Amino acid sequence: MVRCYKALSNPPPSCYNLRKVKIHVRRLRSGNGGSSSCAGDQHPQLESPGPAGSAGGTPNRRTRFRLQFPQLALRRRLGQLSCMSRPALKLRSWPLTILYYLLPFGALKPLTRVGWRPMSRVALYKSVPTRLLSRAWGRLNQVELPTWLRKPVYSLYIWTFGVNMKEAAVEDLHHYRNLSEFFRRKLKPQARPVCCLHSVISPSDGKILNFGQVKNCEVEQVKGVTYSLESFLGPRTSTEELHFSQTPPGNSFQQQLVTKEGNELYHCVIYLAPGDYHCFHSPTDWRVSHRRHFPGSLMSVNPGVARWIKELFCHNERVVLTGDWKHGFFSLTAVGATNVGSIRIYFDQDLHTNSPCYSKGSYNDFSFISNNNKEGIPMRKGEHLGEFNLGSTIVLIFEAPKDFKFHLKAGQKIRFGEALGSL
Repeated sequence: MVRCYKALSNPPPSCYNLRKVKIHVRRLRSGNGGSSSCAGDQHPQLESPGPAGSAGGTPNRRTRFRLQFPQLALRRRLGQLSCMSRPALKLRSWPLTILYYLLPFGALKPLTRVGWRPMSRVALYKSVPTRLLSRAWGRLNQVELPTWLRKPVYSLYIWTFGVNMKEAAVEDLHHYRNLSEFFRRKLKPQARPVCCLHSVISPSDGKILNFGQVKNCEVEQVKGVTYSLESFLGPRTSTEELHFSQTPPGNSFQQQLVTKEGNELYHCVIYLAPGDYHCFHSPTDWRVSHRRHFPGSLMSVNPGVARWIKELFCHNERVVLTGDWKHGFFSLTAVGATNVGSIRIYFDQDLHTNSPCYSKGSYNDFSFISNNNKEGIPMRKGEHLGEFNLGSTIVLIFEAPKDFKFHLKAGQKIRFGEALGSL
């Protein structure tokens, strides 16, 4: 039998009573004939609470429990939250959601029984102001450190991320005035020999997340997690349409990028950890004709986060360089990440990343082909191309013949100048 007692003292009908709801549950014992009047009643009855020994004696702990919870008060508060605007609702529910995931033993799970639903982990992470944090981190990196403090700070960073300072052009830690200069340190010329036998080399140090042939207009950021090729590169420009004029308009976006019959589209994703060499170079001999800048989020591109958030690279800020090489279409994309709002391209002085104000889903185009320069920007294999301020990701998408083969393994470490693949 279930007995419910609501302590209501004739409240006005327009208000909620904020007192607690007491629910008493007592199991019916089989063979008990003393309660014949209630044997056929299948519904709970509202009764006044009697003493502990009434109604057949005091049940033990296994047959009775008492639940006290301010359900009416919670329902009222949740009803107020549902009437708020979306930004205000996100602001009010954000701290409670953090506690929901952090507190052990499901301490806040009873809230879900009265109608409250926590934000998903992905939505919670996306609501973090990563652009603001990245700009603050960039300002901190520009602060000049005292001479006596440089060696302890840089030594801690070297120990944490496993940096090899023997490869640096300047090994003296006192030479770097701030963290930004230390991140963008140059290497000795002989530290990274460029492979001349293969057509495509690694543009940077890092870890191979994924590589292979593009299929169904989708590219894998990590194994099993894909993103749209058109969302990542953006729509074609008027300059590119001149190259694709022979392609039928009904074909897919992937087929429109392939300029030569018998070729296929390939991709390679390289993740730069915080301890890696932060500059990136030209992976082959090619011409850069167009730059497209996508302002966006600055979420972490760590492989664990990349498995967690679908189309992560399409959400993050990125700079897409497109052009052509001897086999057709070629593109290199520098993807920003948390604390890596600054992406620099050496030959593009007009590029400014991580601006305070931007329109979501917008992009900025710049063409390097003009009346005075109809060839674009020629780049040689291994030539300096740009740099990050911390770790990030490089994505190569290019056209090549069907017999092109990668000389890689997923998850392997690679250094700038080493071979990615060849014909």
